[in-house]
Amino acid sequence: MSTVTQLFKTPAADVWKVIEDGWLYSGWVVGASRIRAVDGTWPQLGAKLHHSVGSWPFLIDDSTSVTGVETGRKLELLARGWPMGEAKIVITLEDLGGRECRVSIAEDAVRGPGKVVPKVLRDPVIGVRNRETLKRLELMAAGGAGR
Repeated sequence: MSTVTQLFKTPAADVWKVIEDGWLYSGWVVGASRIRAVDGTWPQLGAKLHHSVGSWPFLIDDSTSVTGVETGRKLELLARGWPMGEAKIVITLEDLGGRECRVSIAEDAVRGPGKVVPKVLRDPVIGVRNRETLKRLELMAAGGAGR
């Protein structure tokens, strides 16, 4: 899996508040254009976000589901964007005390055409996207989103 890690000048609890508000997902996840619906149990195991990816008018409606969760520490997702395929994503928060935490996103294609792209080509693209995703997540958490 392609993994990107960033030190945040924000407490892990504040970052988790952004993650646990599914309606904020399109604000920090690069590629997610809008959220159409969020299961009331988000981010519990099995819950789904119904989102669109792409740019108008070329939008794909699909969903992301929670495949594992450790509240406040870890969220495992299966993101769908057919016909492009599916990706496994693992977001991990490590509380460093005070006002800092370390956040990692690991991601890789698991089904569909994206899986056919050689790993040596897909990892750098995923990495660039997820570096920007982490920047957006930190800004939203520092700005008080999700509170």
